[in-house]
Amino acid sequence: MQTRHHPLLSPSLGSQRSLVSFHFGQPGHGEKVHIQASLHADELPGMLVAWHLKQRLLQLESEGAILGEIAVLPVANPIGLNQNLSSRLQGRFELMSGQNFNRHYLALAEPVSAAVFGKLGGDAKANTRLIRAAMKAELARYQAQSELQSLRHALHSLACDADIMLDLHCDSRADIHLYTGTPLWEQCEPLARYLGVCASLLAEDSGDYPFDEACSQPWWQLRDLAAKAGLSAPIEMACLAVTIELRGENDVNHEYAARDADGIIHFLQHRGVIAGGAPRLPPLRHPATPLAGSEDLLAPHAGVVVYHAEPGSQLAPGDLVADVIDPLRDISSQVRTQRGGVLYATSDRPYATAGLGIARVAGSTAFKQGKLLTA
Repeated sequence: MQTRHHPLLSPSLGSQRSLVSFHFGQPGHGEKVHIQASLHADELPGMLVAWHLKQRLLQLESEGAILGEIAVLPVANPIGLNQNLSSRLQGRFELMSGQNFNRHYLALAEPVSAAVFGKLGGDAKANTRLIRAAMKAELARYQAQSELQSLRHALHSLACDADIMLDLHCDSRADIHLYTGTPLWEQCEPLARYLGVCASLLAEDSGDYPFDEACSQPWWQLRDLAAKAGLSAPIEMACLAVTIELRGENDVNHEYAARDADGIIHFLQHRGVIAGGAPRLPPLRHPATPLAGSEDLLAPHAGVVVYHAEPGSQLAPGDLVADVIDPLRDISSQVRTQRGGVLYATSDRPYATAGLGIARVAGSTAFKQGKLLTA
């Protein structure tokens, strides 16, 4: 294992943070895998999973079983990890700018297309190498102007040429689920099976350039730009980028973490990054659904929230999800799903203000347009 430190831009006199990455295997041999945790720094299940992975990978490396290159970043956001207000960790948004740590990464398709379209040929693998070199060159030209920008740049530079990028997050209160690009579902399905996810949410553009799409989206955008330009050069979907939501914020325990690390190891065995036969693929709990088919259930008024359905439940249209109770006016309102699907996440707050999102249901039919992610 190699340990590498990546200094971030110093935000103030006498202060500097750095990313730390742990590297297993040999660069240039087999597929490259980038696994990071807690980009939203208050989402800690992934940090524990990353620690379990480190221990497993150390053993596998000593056995000569790593056939590719695997980088693990247990702490992908040292900035957010030190943002505390009244003893509460504030890890989703940078306090200086108010920006989400998992948004606004660099869009690479346009500048990369300008650099490579005159050089692409009929060999898809050679085209992938050219595109990755152009991505690296574009990122190398970028000059960060703030600590947050330098964090985004460092993460993007580490992952831009990965064959597999897994971004470990969690929700408020949830069953395990994932997000990935629609063109990537065939590659992603074995991972969904090994992890036992209750929902797999697919989109080509969820809005505001989150990290997973910054890594994977350029490939299908380049494919589409090439077709528009009349080029016949094959372009692979060369980065399987997946955001994995490891249940809820309070689901930090060794049992879950060891199980999730096993699922990731089995997937990497399935891909041939780790030696040894992968276990037989488990059944898929539920088919993949469009992110644009996710139904947001809102509190109709303020009150105490009482849930009748648990994350992971399969719901039919009209099923009761929660009561919202106003004890001052003696109003008890029922919140029901209109479309049905898998209840994959709920709020962890037992009190709702009017209009607060209290649950999300993965439905099979797309009905939304525009930005598909929350702030």
